[in-house]
Amino acid sequence: MSGQPETASHGEEQQHPIGLYFKVWILLFVLSAMSYAVDYFHLVGYLRWTLILVFMFLKAGLIITVFMHFAWEPSTLKLALGLPVIAIVVFIGFMAVEADYTFLSRLTFMSGGA
Repeated sequence: MSGQPETASHGEEQQHPIGLYFKVWILLFVLSAMSYAVDYFHLVGYLRWTLILVFMFLKAGLIITVFMHFAWEPSTLKLALGLPVIAIVVFIGFMAVEADYTFLSRLTFMSGGA
């Protein structure tokens, strides 16, 4: 041959070790148990919602990365799919800050006269 590494053609399937899938499945089970523990131990307030969101994002990230084979995609596709998601999260953050400012402004200026 030409000395260059052979690459898989579009017709061939890529094989991943089954142990990887079992490890991710066990990790998803552990994260789900931890999410359940948040309710079991009656955590409240910001701690509760922060933990629930962290566990949710970790589980979603594992599922997307391994089971949907996102880890093995080219970096350009990762960038094309990841940047809009990051932009949406940033814009949601901007809207949350603006909503807090508007709410606090209304409390300040509308509750002072009566």
